[in-house]
Amino acid sequence: MSIEEKYLTNKLTRDLIAYVMEDFGVTMTEAMSMVYYSELYAKILDTETGLYYQSSGYNYEMLKRELQTGTFV
Repeated sequence: MSIEEKYLTNKLTRDLIAYVMEDFGVTMTEAMSMVYYSELYAKILDTETGLYYQSSGYNYEMLKRELQTGTFV
């Protein structure tokens, strides 16, 4: 993973954690677990998917759906 990919992945992860904290009313630790153990996060780390390059809002909509339904679509 290049430096740019790492930067974008880290920024996206921070944003997703903040969104989860706000929308689900959980602590930072809980939000981190929700993000890090999601299928979406695994896909974000796989640079072949290109998800790390998409906007935080785009990725958060997929994460929110996954958290609400229990499945990644």
